[in-house]
Amino acid sequence: MATGSRRVIILEELTAVVLLTLMGATAIGVARQRNLYGVVLLSGIYSFLMATVMVVLDAVDVAMTEAAVGAGISTVLLFGAIHLTGGTESKPIHRPWLPLFVVTVTGAMLVYGTLGLPAFSDPKAPIHQHVAPRYLKEGPEKTGVPNVVTVVLASYRGFDTLGETFVVFTAGIGVIALLRRRSPRRTREKDDEGGRA
Repeated sequence: MATGSRRVIILEELTAVVLLTLMGATAIGVARQRNLYGVVLLSGIYSFLMATVMVVLDAVDVAMTEAAVGAGISTVLLFGAIHLTGGTESKPIHRPWLPLFVVTVTGAMLVYGTLGLPAFSDPKAPIHQHVAPRYLKEGPEKTGVPNVVTVVLASYRGFDTLGETFVVFTAGIGVIALLRRRSPRRTREKDDEGGRA
């Protein structure tokens, strides 16, 4: 029994390493690609690989969200946006020193802000003193779900997760409505018919 469990763990770890390696290769491909259609396609593949990693880690709810939003609707919306704007990235006119400076300063401020946080995995941190021990101890037993993240998101915070899903769905519908292009000729004909009536 122990040998079988050990083999399963090794297989899961090996699968995760292979998927993470593929994700790294995909990210390098996105950075080197100049064709925007290729960028969107590789980004969708990256999101699909991320969703697969989440399945390997038993976080099925996060995997479904990543597959639906990252690999699904985001890819469709980006393809629609590229169809309206063009499929090739233009070369920059000048070197982007100002954006690089802003990003560097913002990143430095974010890193500085984390210096006051408790050390990573510090057992005396406030988050480990109240609710987290109960979630870790009782969550999988009460819900029957092995992954604690899934327990928290799908059970303890089920209504909150439903609200987040509704917000993402509403945002997607809004973007689709904005990207929908109406033909000026058809609009003019409809306006003329309305004026005659």
